[in-house]
Amino acid sequence: MSTLPIACHECDLLLHKAEVPDARGVMLCPRCGAELCRVGPDNLQFLLALTCTALILLLLANLFPVVGLNIQGHHVDTTVFGAARQLWRDDTPIVAGLLVATTVLVPLVELSVLAWLLFPLCSGRRPVAFVPLFRSLQLARPWAMVEVFILGVLVSLVKLSHMADVLLGTAIWCFGGLMLVLAVLSTAFDHRALWQAWEEARV
Repeated sequence: MSTLPIACHECDLLLHKAEVPDARGVMLCPRCGAELCRVGPDNLQFLLALTCTALILLLLANLFPVVGLNIQGHHVDTTVFGAARQLWRDDTPIVAGLLVATTVLVPLVELSVLAWLLFPLCSGRRPVAFVPLFRSLQLARPWAMVEVFILGVLVSLVKLSHMADVLLGTAIWCFGGLMLVLAVLSTAFDHRALWQAWEEARV
């Protein structure tokens, strides 16, 4: 096991991995008891399951309408790409690009890269191009803004509720589930566990 030091995020104690209790793959700080990280195949498989779930929800969220409106007997609904296309036609290409990038492309890249890294690691093999892909994952993470999109949709629905009958589409529920899964994934993700799995995996 690596002897690189770890600083506890609660009490700032500097210690080596070998000095930390490792009974269930959970590394705890010996001074304050805070969880430092989780290692082992079970944690990687949990991350992989969350990643696959998030990819499925992201796909469904972009195939089905986000919201529908009934205005004087006329029904109108749209998807994320439909909304981006309309924004482009309304001479707001920057907003349209940001919508697609932060709601679709960046989350898709982030989840795809994470799945690419986790699949081989779960079977004890080193993924191809681990280092550059891991760095790209860290760079992409701040730009995934599904939560901001959901908040914007909710605000818009409240403002439109007195003008038309608002019907929530399948995609809005998928986006809600995606937001929750991404929150759990962000909490469970520990880059040190991936690096340790990479060190212990066969080439």
